[in-house]
Parts: sequence; structure tokens; C-alpha cells
Amino acid sequence: MGLLLVVGMGRPPIKLMEKNKMEEYQSKLYDYKETGIKPFDWGNYNESQTKEKFLFFHLLKELLETVDKTSDQHLSKAGTARSYYNQIFTMCLKVYTQQSSRRLISDLRIYRQLGFINKSCHFNTITNYFNNRDLRVVLQYLIELSAIPLAQLERKFAVDASGIGAHQYEKWSDIRSVHKKHRMYKKVHIIYGVLSNVAVSCRVTKGTANDSPQFETLLKRCADNFDIEECSADMAYSSKKNLQAVIDVGGMPYIPFKSNAVGGGLGTWRKMYKYFKRNQDEFYRHYHLRSNAETGFFMIKKKFGEFVSFKSEIAQENEILCKVLCHNICCLIQEMFLQKLDVDFLSAIKKFSAQSQR
Repeated sequence: MGLLLVVGMGRPPIKLMEKNKMEEYQSKLYDYKETGIKPFDWGNYNESQTKEKFLFFHLLKELLETVDKTSDQHLSKAGTARSYYNQIFTMCLKVYTQQSSRRLISDLRIYRQLGFINKSCHFNTITNYFNNRDLRVVLQYLIELSAIPLAQLERKFAVDASGIGAHQYEKWSDIRSVHKKHRMYKKVHIIYGVLSNVAVSCRVTKGTANDSPQFETLLKRCADNFDIEECSADMAYSSKKNLQAVIDVGGMPYIPFKSNAVGGGLGTWRKMYKYFKRNQDEFYRHYHLRSNAETGFFMIKKKFGEFVSFKSEIAQENEILCKVLCHNICCLIQEMFLQKLDVDFLSAIKKFSAQSQR
């Protein structure tokens, strides 16, 4: 009973950095030329990891409850995240704990006693939750909303895609160049903030889908909530349309050109081609921030698994979106300790709603 009382007390206060010091601190996050080493506080990181599970479900509860306090046009057809509260909480609990539906029932009863959910369910009902088509748009919305508190830190972004196995046979890293096997996977397209590895926006497609067509959609969703200083991506995204899209949102594109590319014509393509050829050392110094996208996928797969556990297309997609949402909440917890971040979902959702109506 003592554990229930401790966990049920609510999210503990975290000592925040003074506002007048935050601006100076933010500039140093990207400026570490003197040492060449990205600053990192292992003491605060260790504390964030030891308290992660305790904070995770408090933040998830706050996120779902906050959505109910404002109206949002994006969810008018699918309902509100609040109306799906128990479903989403249960789904994220399953993904975060990596348990089977049957073993999850005991946890659901515990979290019901703690007041996180108002009812537990049968283990077969959990499968029905994941098969709910309406939840796809709600989960995508929650992923974007959960990233907004980090808008005060993130200015540089990276886009990439990776596969999640629909059958537990081979890892995506082993078959990524074997295109005939891609049909057995789901492909996840994400734009990450390179400082915290938070997923700013996410789309799930078939494993055979191309990467480049997803770039502009992800970038525009990111630009709705973040100030984009630069955006990096690999050669798969190299096109005139994608380069111009980054320029249009006020950023600098760091997307390398393919070996057979030529710098003909006018406009952004030609300017970036000349810059790429004449300043390759500087270009690749910025471009290599793209490796943070690979780090983001590694974090998701290492913590929440490289495969999905459901058979239907809808359930697989919703499970992947839950993995990304859980990853974002873990990133928030880490930055609460590392950067003294104030996580205020109510302010975030008001900003999100205002910008979406532009």
C-alpha cells in the first residue's frame, strides 16, 4: 500500500532554471567549438533515468487530460484524445512495459487503483483498442503535441525513415538494401529535433514506400510549431522540391547531391549545388547532425522493440505510433533534468491550436 501512496502523489516538482539564464544557456547548447564535445551532465541524466518510469505515466496522464481542456479542429472527426483516454493509456502502457495483453491486466488493475484510468479491461479488448482506425489521427496529434514543449530548445532538425518488422524474422538494418523484403515491414518517417532526438512529426507507410515524398509533409508540420534554422537529410531526399521546401520555411537545407547531379538552372538548386561543391567541409559538418535521426530510431527500437506484435495493418500502425509517443515522453523526462525544461502541455496545446488556424 505504501508504493501506491507514493506513486499516486502526483508529479514531483523539478527545480527549473531561471528565465533570465535560459536564453544564455540555450545558445551554448549549439556552441561548443572550444572543446568539440557536446556538453552533457551525467549526474542529471542518471537521475532522469532512475525516475523515468515514475514520471512517465504522470506525463502521459497530463497530456491526455490537457487535450480535453481546449477544442481542436484536427480531432473533430475522430473525437478527442480525452474520449479515448483509457484506450490510449492502456496502449502506451503495453508498449512501454513490453508485456503481452494477458500479463498487462495486473498492471491495469494497479493503475486503476492509482487513479490513472477509471476502468481495466479484458485482454482481448486491448487488441480491439489497437484495431481502432480513429486512433491513428489522435496518436499523430499527440506525438506532435508532446514535442512542442521542446520548441524552446530545438532549432535544427533531421529527417529519416526506418523499418519496423511486421514479422519477427530479420532486423531492418539487415535487409534495408534488399528491397524485395521491404513488403514485410512498416516504414516510419520522422523529423527529429537533433538536440533531444524528439520526434516532431511522424508518418507510417508501407515498407515499399519511397522516403522523399514524405519530406515536405513532415517539414511543414514541424514548421507549424518550431522555428527551423536548418534541416538535414540523406541523398534519398535530394530534390529541387525538398530543397525549396526548407528555404520556404526559413531554414537552410543540408541534403547532399547525388554523384550524377548537375547544378544547372536557376534558384535554390543551383545555389545549394555550388555551396555543396565549394564548401564540402562546412557542408558536411552541418549534414552530420543527420546522424541524430538514426540515434532517434535506435532509441525507439532499443527501448520499445524492433517488431510489432499485432497482425492487422491498423493495429501495427497504431502500435508504431504508440512507440513514437512513448519515445517522446521519455525525451521530455530526460530534458526536464538535463535542460531544466518546464513541461506545460496546456500552454503547448493553446499554441498548437492557434498556429493550426493560420
